[in-house]
Amino acid sequence: MLEFFSFLALLAIAYLIWRITDQLPDLIFRMSEIQRDAAEIRRRIADESTSQPSTSPATSTVTSTVSEDSDG
Repeated sequence: MLEFFSFLALLAIAYLIWRITDQLPDLIFRMSEIQRDAAEIRRRIADESTSQPSTSPATSTVTSTVSEDSDG
C-alpha cells in the first residue's frame, strides 16, 4: 500500500515538474520584458532629473503672475 502512495506522489511530482518546465520559456520571456520595462522607466526618470532643474524660475514667475491676477 505504501508503494502505491509513493508511486502516486512520484507521478504528482513528475507532473508538476513537467508543467513548470513547459511554462518556463514563457515565464523567462515575461521576466525579460518586465526587466526591459523597468530599465526604460529608470532611464526616463534619470533623463528627466538631469534635464530639468529642481526649481525653475519660469515656474515661480508663472505662479506669482497667477497669484497677482487672482488678487486683483
